[in-house]
Amino acid sequence: MDWGLVIAGLIIGGVVGLTGMGGGALMTPVLVLVFKVEPLAAISSDLVASFFMKPIGGLVHLRRGTVNLDLVKWLCVGSVPSAFAGVFVLKHLGNGAALQDNIKKALGIALLIAASGIILKTYMTMRERVRRRQAGLPGRSSSEIPKITIRPLPTIAIGLVGGLVVGMTSVGSGSLIIVALLALYPTLQASQLVGTDLVQAVPLVGAAALGHVLYGDFKADIAGSLLIGAIPGVYFGARGSAGAPGGVVRRALAFVLMASGLKLLGVSTLALGWILLVVIVTGPFLWMGVRKSMGLPALARHEIAARKAGSGPEEGPEMAAEPGTLAELAPESAAAERTVE
Repeated sequence: MDWGLVIAGLIIGGVVGLTGMGGGALMTPVLVLVFKVEPLAAISSDLVASFFMKPIGGLVHLRRGTVNLDLVKWLCVGSVPSAFAGVFVLKHLGNGAALQDNIKKALGIALLIAASGIILKTYMTMRERVRRRQAGLPGRSSSEIPKITIRPLPTIAIGLVGGLVVGMTSVGSGSLIIVALLALYPTLQASQLVGTDLVQAVPLVGAAALGHVLYGDFKADIAGSLLIGAIPGVYFGARGSAGAPGGVVRRALAFVLMASGLKLLGVSTLALGWILLVVIVTGPFLWMGVRKSMGLPALARHEIAARKAGSGPEEGPEMAAEPGTLAELAPESAAAERTVE
């Protein structure tokens, strides 16, 4: 047992429990960049570890009725076979050092997409909140489950692309697919969106993990050490998620994913430092500009303070949350929903 991997699993599991994202998106690059594990072995071990973590939140959502099983069915039609096939795609990218280098590049691209997905999810949530306010619509109550018309072919397409990315990189079972679902079904309530994604991720990650165990470079000692730390990390992270600063943690997560992705793509340390400095300096001002363009206060905390003081408009639980965080979900299910990747 590698105690360094156990501690890494504990920390990353805690982040997953707190924020609802970051499983494969953090675990795999940490294994590659910090522990110098070969990329294919890192992906294989992370997928197996994730397979044992995913059902925790999924079972809770099934019990609470916040899962659209029709959506799960059509997503799995696409994602399960394509996740398994992702291993064979990797095998055809090259051999030996060339293969590992190609995997690093694929993983780097996936991490940059995941970071963009976090930002996009925040923006889309905020835009929907503003649209409902301008239309004079009340915030949806936590018990309201909107009915949607399933679109099988686009849903299968999301599963196909998402499953392939997960099978190749271990990234995307939460961050990429959940953003695509939000774009396709914008009226889905956040709790149902996250619950549906969690449940469909179980067979998805299972198929990808099986493919890597059979044909990849699975290392049982690495996966075992990760699980020893990650399972209690997810549990205690979820327990403390109610009071966690979700917006701050998610912004930090997007920043880390971007840095890891650029490093895996071969960006030099000096260039990476300058890029991150520019993001740190300009990012907050750009986001404040986006908020002001929507008629919101530049800083979210000013809006929250105004609502607490009673000067803001009446809103339901989903509307009153800080945009882009899982605090927008029903309080009783927020902890479980934060366990999605």
